[in-house]
Amino acid sequence: MIVNTLRFSFKDGTSPQDQEAVLAAMRRTASTEPVVFGSVGRYMGDPGEGYTHTYCAAVADLEALERYMHEPVHIDGDWVIIPHLQKLAAFRFSDDPAPDLDARIQSLHVRKVEMYPEWGRLLDAIPGAQGSFGDGTG
Repeated sequence: MIVNTLRFSFKDGTSPQDQEAVLAAMRRTASTEPVVFGSVGRYMGDPGEGYTHTYCAAVADLEALERYMHEPVHIDGDWVIIPHLQKLAAFRFSDDPAPDLDARIQSLHVRKVEMYPEWGRLLDAIPGAQGSFGDGTG
């Protein structure tokens, strides 16, 4: 199992309607076929960290992660989601003991950025996202 978790906050001035559209797009992404379980909700950590919400999606394995990354619902949702994010941080964990898992996930991310360079630029413009998504969680 590979579990991806995102902590995020919205840009100042993002309307409640736009916030709900972002959360709805995330819920759709978390409901796609490769996802074993997913959730979107309020961030319950330290408010001083600057995050307001959290997204979590788990996939069974690397093959499922690749399908998840290229799901049309995921790709389309990112164009709704990313422009409204002010701050973003991601982490991933897995019960897969393969020592090269991180490198294999990184190669999936690199390939996605090559396929969708504008997506990569949009993601890199979010403070904190550069380090978070170099690991293939997007």
